[in-house]
Amino acid sequence: MALPVERAWMIAAVFHGPGEMEVTKVETPEIGPDEVLVRVGANTLCGTDVRVLNGEKTRGIRRPSILGHEISGHVAETGRRVNGYEAGAPVGMAPMIPCRRCFYCQHGMENVCPTKQGMGYDLDGGMGEYIRIPAAGVRTGNLFAATEDLPPEHISLAEPLSCCINGQRRLRIGLDDTVLIMGAGPIGLFHIQLALLSGARQVIVSEPRPDRRRFAEELGAHITADPAAEELAPAVEEATGGLGVDVAIICIGKPQLVNEAFRLARKGGRVNVFAGLAGAGWAEVEANLIHYNELEVSGASDSRRADYGAALRLIEAGRVDVSRMVTHRWPPSTRRSTWSPAARASRWR
Repeated sequence: MALPVERAWMIAAVFHGPGEMEVTKVETPEIGPDEVLVRVGANTLCGTDVRVLNGEKTRGIRRPSILGHEISGHVAETGRRVNGYEAGAPVGMAPMIPCRRCFYCQHGMENVCPTKQGMGYDLDGGMGEYIRIPAAGVRTGNLFAATEDLPPEHISLAEPLSCCINGQRRLRIGLDDTVLIMGAGPIGLFHIQLALLSGARQVIVSEPRPDRRRFAEELGAHITADPAAEELAPAVEEATGGLGVDVAIICIGKPQLVNEAFRLARKGGRVNVFAGLAGAGWAEVEANLIHYNELEVSGASDSRRADYGAALRLIEAGRVDVSRMVTHRWPPSTRRSTWSPAARASRWR
């Protein structure tokens, strides 16, 4: 079955290299017998996209390529050997396609599969009018059906939410926990909601921007602090009776926050370095804090298909508020244009 594909070309944002993003016409992808063509409804923007555009992330990025990995849309066409997807059905895409054969895939860690393929990285992504879902992605079930009444931009946000679910799964947040979230950008705001859903007794948020602190409070954060104006330690000490937080999540890629999180966690506390750090990611670590305080330190990279499915179900059930995460919308433009780094930063952050 198929919906009519309007033309042999489409509008896409083509990445040629740092500072070189061109909105232009490209050929509409053709699919094979085991593939699916999706008409893109929304592609929300990730901080990683900005890092790619700024030249801060280069590994695994083809040139030229179409970026975008937070993808949703409707099935436009299915290959003749594809079952389970109907033309016109709303879908979301878990963008990391695992091999399913390596040690990590067979031990519940497909998100760190060394040969995984990423939509918007190894394969063309969602910053175009159509996207081809390769046979491997169809076969592994990376394409998820969604409910009809869910806006496409809400479906797209299942991807970053799934990454937060992956991080929180490692932290085992539970009843009566006090959670510190460092940074209240979109990722921090998702972590607030997930921590509360898991039973956290109180959530403390550190964020310099007043609008984001207000948003954090509206989503249920109990205490917010401006790290540019005040020390965070006294607020944590007062909130925990001097004990320290049970869980700390670093949602900003600043090396100095690693040791700060170690110091603010209680003995036996859990710290997750969720955000990637710039460059090689070096941070000077006070390892004795880990040793003497018996801290559990974890990272979080991408997500599993199971995490994506959980994220999509939480959004569909209204348990995680994504509606106010959408701040701007840019429809495809038929005008050929090139974005400069300055314009890119102001429009895409």
